[in-house]
Amino acid sequence: MHYLHTMIRVTDPDATIAFFELLGLKEVRRLENEKGRFTLIFLAADEDMNAPGERARAEVELTHNWDPEDYGSGRNFGHLAYRVEDIYDTCRRLMDGGVTINRPPRDGNMAFVKTPDGISIELLQAGDALAPAEPWTSMPNTGTW
Repeated sequence: MHYLHTMIRVTDPDATIAFFELLGLKEVRRLENEKGRFTLIFLAADEDMNAPGERARAEVELTHNWDPEDYGSGRNFGHLAYRVEDIYDTCRRLMDGGVTINRPPRDGNMAFVKTPDGISIELLQAGDALAPAEPWTSMPNTGTW
């Protein structure tokens, strides 16, 4: 068995793609289905890419249904998790891009953010936790994750 992808429904594909680009993922392919009135957009991290034209080893599938729907808060989904090289740099890049850090990396190891549609994303430091540092150490939690 081989893991392929995780699908999340999105209401604003451009905003969600911009979010994942800040995180470090890139669009690898897109499928438009006029009859079904939906678009599928697949994203992957550089480390998960295979040869050109092949599926990535692990992908996030954004499903955009063209007819508006309310998907709720997304909390019943749980979260996606990504290992990052420097959790502080990643969180700074996301904040600079307008993303709220819901659970700051106070421990130098773990943080949570949300996509524009409220899907929780867990960020985990690669290797050992970084030494505690400001502004993260004293930054409060914001909302839920």
